Amino acid sequence: MNTTRRTTQLAVTAVAAALGVTALAGCGGSDTSSSGSGGTKGSGTKSSGSKTVTLVSHDSFNASDAVLKEFTARTGYTVKVLKSGDAGVALNQEILTKGSPRGDVFFGVDNTLLSRALDSGLFTPYEAKGLDAVAADTRLDAEHRVTPVDTGDICVNYDKKYFADKKLAPPQTFDDLAKPAYRNLLVTENAATSSPGLGFLLGTVAAYGEKGYQDYWKKLKDNGVKVVDGWEQAYNEEFSGSAGGRKAKADRPLVVSYASSPPVEVLYAKPQPTEAPTGVVTGTCFRQIEFAGLLDGARNEEGGKALLDFLISKEFQEDMPLNMFVNPVVKDVKLPELFTKFGATVEGPKTVAPDLISKNREQWVQSWSSLAVK
Repeated sequence: MNTTRRTTQLAVTAVAAALGVTALAGCGGSDTSSSGSGGTKGSGTKSSGSKTVTLVSHDSFNASDAVLKEFTARTGYTVKVLKSGDAGVALNQEILTKGSPRGDVFFGVDNTLLSRALDSGLFTPYEAKGLDAVAADTRLDAEHRVTPVDTGDICVNYDKKYFADKKLAPPQTFDDLAKPAYRNLLVTENAATSSPGLGFLLGTVAAYGEKGYQDYWKKLKDNGVKVVDGWEQAYNEEFSGSAGGRKAKADRPLVVSYASSPPVEVLYAKPQPTEAPTGVVTGTCFRQIEFAGLLDGARNEEGGKALLDFLISKEFQEDMPLNMFVNPVVKDVKLPELFTKFGATVEGPKTVAPDLISKNREQWVQSWSSLAVK
């Protein structure tokens, strides 16, 4: 996944963008006023008459040409994707332009940053069609200002070759990462600017409590943890286990990424290996949920609603795993074999209640910054 994701991507989530894969817009339809699946609540719905609906996202949004063409065929709208960096950066840009948004729908705000988006009044409420098929534990906003789209687990990944060559067992837990055997091996993202970095911080809060996490980060700092701005740099420039990291001669065999990162290293390798070159430290995982919402002041509100409906359709949800490397939120969606074979299954990931994140996030990040970035 890229810097969120992922979101996540992503996400968490969102590894695909790191490999140079870009989102493709579907072919344009002819009926610009057709509501398609977004025609609910039609009275009072604003429509610009445009054939284009603009999706603002972090860098990790990716969908197949075929699935976006299906959206166009179904609704008459063409999707334009405006990528805006890491999830935190992208969200901040939208908050700065609130009321005069750069697009119609924003994708990529996750449960770590959700309260910031909702408190800023960034979204217009809309209950997407098909929401009843979405897992109940992902629906965190009763007012429907955002729609759940995917989940992912932010976890430390490791370079299998490095640990095999060193005859060193990979770490298994948060505690292990602070042990002398793993000194100067871990790279993570800045919790103030990166969604995976923030997710990893929240994982340590969940593991050690609101008081104990600071002592833990002191230990990590003493053990040589490296902090970089975002996921792209951490995974593709600093992590020795990724394809990008190998080209860059990276020297950090541990990185904060996602449980679904290993399938990426298999899918895009030529020839494809029979085993992923990277593994997942499942004892370090934090559950991320990514959302999309209709931006307040959207020029093409009708098209935006149609797109939100489509993001939780079976077609889009089945397209996500091998494009954004995230898990669907719609129940009974079939996952690709490569995704399930090489991705890690995380039992009991760390979580923090959304109200606690909302109340304490800024304080936690500020305290973390004073410990880890100095």
